[in-house]
Amino acid sequence: MVVPVHDVEPYLTECLKSLAAQTLEDIEVIVVDDGSTDGGRRVAEDFAARDGRFVLVSQRNLGPGPARNVGVGRARGTYLAFADGDDVVPPEAYERLVGTLAATGSDLATGACGGWWTGGLEESTLHEKVFRRPHLCTHITDRPVLVRDRTVWNKVYRRDFWERCGLRFPAGIYEDVPVAMQAHVLATSVDMVGDVVYHWRKREEGGTSITQRRSELPNLQERLSAIRSVRTFFDDRAPELLDGFDALVLEKDTIFLFQALERCTEDPGPLLDLGRAWLAELGPHVLAGAPSLRRLELHLLRRGLIRELRTVREFRRGREEVARVVPRGWRTTGWYGDYPFFRDRRLRIPDEVFDARDELKLVARVEECTWTGTDYRLRAYVGIHRVERKVPKVSLWLSDGRRRVPLEVRRKGRYGVLAVVDPARLDGDRPWKLGVRAELRGLVFKGWCRDGEAGGTWRWSVPGWSRTVMDIPPVVPDSNRSGASRGHAGIHEDLFAG
Repeated sequence: MVVPVHDVEPYLTECLKSLAAQTLEDIEVIVVDDGSTDGGRRVAEDFAARDGRFVLVSQRNLGPGPARNVGVGRARGTYLAFADGDDVVPPEAYERLVGTLAATGSDLATGACGGWWTGGLEESTLHEKVFRRPHLCTHITDRPVLVRDRTVWNKVYRRDFWERCGLRFPAGIYEDVPVAMQAHVLATSVDMVGDVVYHWRKREEGGTSITQRRSELPNLQERLSAIRSVRTFFDDRAPELLDGFDALVLEKDTIFLFQALERCTEDPGPLLDLGRAWLAELGPHVLAGAPSLRRLELHLLRRGLIRELRTVREFRRGREEVARVVPRGWRTTGWYGDYPFFRDRRLRIPDEVFDARDELKLVARVEECTWTGTDYRLRAYVGIHRVERKVPKVSLWLSDGRRRVPLEVRRKGRYGVLAVVDPARLDGDRPWKLGVRAELRGLVFKGWCRDGEAGGTWRWSVPGWSRTVMDIPPVVPDSNRSGASRGHAGIHEDLFAG
């Protein structure tokens, strides 16, 4: 375990305590004092004096990358791991990661992270969508979502793998990003654990961390350097990952360019030049496929329209929900984000910048299913996400995967859809799903209705004896269940089965 330390005294004790408390007791902790000017060195000395597993190494301030390299050179264990001195490692993290590697033989194991913000622990936005479920003996080319796993401190590496691949941290601020991506590609196999194995801290007192100064020009230049390094490596060793990486850069990294331009009070020229160089690194089709609001921000950045960019950024922050999408044109209808400067004659921004057709999606959910004594009554919501218009053409059907039973549809309000189901038409023991087709001004969507409460696909099983329309008691509304009604307990369980 290698811990680079530079001026993190307020947090270092908690970090080192978390390492000392690991349930995997056979560990070695190399603390590398990277020229600290506070009392952090004394904290590390105290731990080394009390616990023989801790070793303190000192060097002049060279940055976290060189400090990690020094720690790797001093480490003697079979495995390598890294932690920053202001973060915390959960007690069972290394036992979980090392145990997984011992069982599978993979080259590295990686796990979920928690962002340590004011008020508690949340899912790390750096790693969202990555660790939804565990996967053993996998690889980044099989699971491209791992391009989001760009940090080294939520992992354990086999030391022989590290040395065999010649992995080494470069100098600079974002030194871990190229190394993390190289390791993912060079590994024979990777283990993904679903557990949270690292708590990444956003500092609340004292100086801000390197990553919290992300909108400063030198920091942005270092970030671009790291992006270029990763892209060069991917282009040579795994070109199929470039699009996913570029999309991630557009989603996450460009935010700091925008923040810098918003806060800029001096000549914005250097920032604009850097931003244009940044975008020049990315694939043009990835830029064209970005969400419409992001495309607008990029367009304004390219043209150096900082005041307008600030207006759009304020528009984005000021909305509790996503902005609506509106139609324009009758013979050929286009669908555009209702953002500032749309068809502004002064700016003449092309309509395709605002084109949001590909961002629209069907929203359909069953909100109520009741028994009347002779048939079932379904009530569903059908709309188009971000479109505040009634869908004029809606059709519904029930399907068990073999048969398709169309339903007569009646509208109720702007988004309500009603249908009557005769159970005698539904034979077989397979569950039924409710299909929907919606058409609006040239848009056509098809899909399955979701469960209004559970969120999954709505599935419905009708007992065989109910098809005779016998012995089914009337449904009694249940005030404790919003948007749905409940009959006899057994009937209710069948209605919402699955």
